[in-house]
Order: sequence, then C-alpha cells, then structure tokens
Amino acid sequence: MACHGSTKCPPYELVYGNVAILSWEIRIGSWRIESQENLTAGDYKVLMMDDLEDLNGHRLHALENIEANKLRIAKYYDKKVKVKQFHEGELVWKLILPIGTKDSAYGKRSPDWEGLYHITRCVPGNAYFYEMLEGEEFNRALNGKHFKKYYPSIWVDA
Repeated sequence: MACHGSTKCPPYELVYGNVAILSWEIRIGSWRIESQENLTAGDYKVLMMDDLEDLNGHRLHALENIEANKLRIAKYYDKKVKVKQFHEGELVWKLILPIGTKDSAYGKRSPDWEGLYHITRCVPGNAYFYEMLEGEEFNRALNGKHFKKYYPSIWVDA
C-alpha cells in the first residue's frame, strides 16, 4: 500500500493498526504470510495487541506530519499575498459590496470601487472602521482587502 503524501503513512495502517496484506502476498507466500502461519493463536494475539498499542503513536506521528505539511503550504501561499495596511486618516476607495450589486445601466463597465472614505480606526485582523467624507460613520469594520488606497489626481482641481 502506498503512503499518503501528507501523513507519510498508509491509510489502512492508520485505521487498523497493521499493514495490509495484499492478495498477491497470499498467493506467492511472502515472508509475512510464512511467519504468521508459524505462530500460535496466543502469540498472534499478543502481536496484534502490540500493534494496537503502537497505533496511537502512528496516529500522533501522522498528525504531526499533517501539521508540518499545512505550515509548508501556508508558507508557500503567504509568499504571494500582498497585505494592504492603512492608517487612521487615510483616504481610501471601497469595493462595491456585495459583489453582483453593480448598476445595470453601465453593464460590464460599471465601477468596481466607490468612495472616498476616511479610515477612522484600525482593529486587529487587518480590519478597519471607516466614514464618508461628510462624516457619516459606518458601524461595522471591513477587511483591508476590500479597500484600495486613494491617490489624488494631478488633473483635477482641488
């Protein structure tokens, strides 16, 4: 039986506590089959109980392998993520949420961003409270991935 990539252990062994015996091993008479035939019922039972006691160790080792694999994948994924961070008082655009509520009059050319908004407070987890320029504050924090920094245009008279 092949080992699973994340656990580095065959699934059959994690469930039943011993390695699966394949049909070709029975036909050929492999070493494992020959050694089991020479055992008495009591010895066989003792060996099976030892395997069951080792089963928890195998499962813990598989769990450690899964956790290490998840950390490796997260590290690879986090290399590509660009975290957006904003500070209090910054001007930002906000993504039109929920997605799919764009103005149908513009068709596919409807805007993706609306705003301008001020960031009023930063909370843990890359979330921000924001308010409109007129002073109307929203009572829910929004994740930073839904904001885009505003850069004033040199072509617009301010």
